[in-house]
Amino acid sequence: MRGVRLCGGGGMANTTGGRADFDTWTCCFAAQGSGECWDCHEYGNKPTNIHHPKGKGMGLVNTAFKAEDLLKLRNGNLGIGHTRYSTTGISELQNCQPFVVDTLHGKIAVAHNGELVNASALRKKVMRHGVGLSTSSDSELITQLLALTPPMEELDTPDWVARIKNLMTETPTSYSLLVMYKDVIYAVRDPYGNRPLSVGRLVPISRLHSSGAGETDTEGWVVSSESCSFQSIGARYYREVQPGEIIQISKNGVKSLSVVPRPEGDPPAFCIFEYVYFARPDSIFEGQMVYTVRQRCGQQLAIEAPTDADVVSTVPESATPAALGYAQQSGLPYVEVLCKNRYVGRTFIQPNTRLRQLGVAKKFGALTDNFAGKRVVLVDDSIVRGNTISPIIKLLKEAGATEVHIRVASPPIRFPCYMGINIPTKEELIANKPEFEDIAGYIGATSVRYLSVEGLVSAVQSGIESHGKEERISTKTTRFGHCTACLTGKYPVELEW
Repeated sequence: MRGVRLCGGGGMANTTGGRADFDTWTCCFAAQGSGECWDCHEYGNKPTNIHHPKGKGMGLVNTAFKAEDLLKLRNGNLGIGHTRYSTTGISELQNCQPFVVDTLHGKIAVAHNGELVNASALRKKVMRHGVGLSTSSDSELITQLLALTPPMEELDTPDWVARIKNLMTETPTSYSLLVMYKDVIYAVRDPYGNRPLSVGRLVPISRLHSSGAGETDTEGWVVSSESCSFQSIGARYYREVQPGEIIQISKNGVKSLSVVPRPEGDPPAFCIFEYVYFARPDSIFEGQMVYTVRQRCGQQLAIEAPTDADVVSTVPESATPAALGYAQQSGLPYVEVLCKNRYVGRTFIQPNTRLRQLGVAKKFGALTDNFAGKRVVLVDDSIVRGNTISPIIKLLKEAGATEVHIRVASPPIRFPCYMGINIPTKEELIANKPEFEDIAGYIGATSVRYLSVEGLVSAVQSGIESHGKEERISTKTTRFGHCTACLTGKYPVELEW
């Protein structure tokens, strides 16, 4: 899973045989677009055994773990894995997940996606209990909190639901979790639903694309931050874990154990940036495909920011759906103007500015025949630091574009994210710099326009309103909401430092 992603990861429980090793590896591999730094796996192949002969690895999933590593785990039928880039903690092996600790009742393995808004206060609280912390990761903090015995628990019987609820009362957001104990995986989403988490159903390959496949065809279950990873292991999307929900996954199937409510009056706060940039376009959130939402963003952008031009194009690839939407709404032809080197990773998630700037230089080539002598509308999904767009504009103009109008399918990012996305300081955001007053001149564009906050929210929520009334009623959730803190500065909870 990309998920429990600290920016990727996965968990799976197989009911028909031992293939958890390869399926968890494949799930992580399919989800690793959200981070390219770390990967690790934990597996349980007996009800009382959690082990990891390979341990942890730095790098892409397929380089950190080889076939021989998976062969050591070939009899496992339960596993969790994780990929991420760092938002808290330093990029070192010791901060890799999942974390494994011994508790009074045996080992647990925990994988976490998100970032705790009150991590500093919680670290002090855990240390006052005499528990030492060996890493700078708030994911280890979560693991140690789960290892603590809650007041009402009987000595000989671990109550993991009570422990998870105790954790959820200690910290409101932001986390999706997988907790593996013996032959059970618990999937958990914080009450605000800030980070995504989905459940998939493993089915026979012959039934993967069959509309008639029912639960009797189920061979196992998989959990992931993104549903895009399901198909690669022969799983079908089942449903999302609801905000505040605790789900148990075992050989007996999927069971919802509890839903922890938000403070009264607080709406959900699913990260809207998942739709804008972070997620893969074929993932499903809130009953709608990310690709479709991005296309609606482009259509709304064309309504809000039209311009005289000859062609519409994209900064590939995450902005492509928005560019197609802009072209459809404006009536302008869509063409490709940039050829992407597919062997270069995403520049946004590179750990420093120099690497991001060098990444742009080797990432794109110009498809000159498609736009020479023409006015180009270039649609991007977001402009965070402004490091990548300026060299692209220069490239297009040098290759023959007469005008380059930048249209951004999201609002200006003005505030840092403290809930799991790497936007650490206000100062490095282009929207907060003096140059933003003339951003077109600063980056060398003919014009620059952004989608409004209202336009983005409308594009996201219009698809939810038309979907899933029955699901919302069945989970007693009749409201939806999104975190727009990086755009508006309005955080869903009070931040503690």
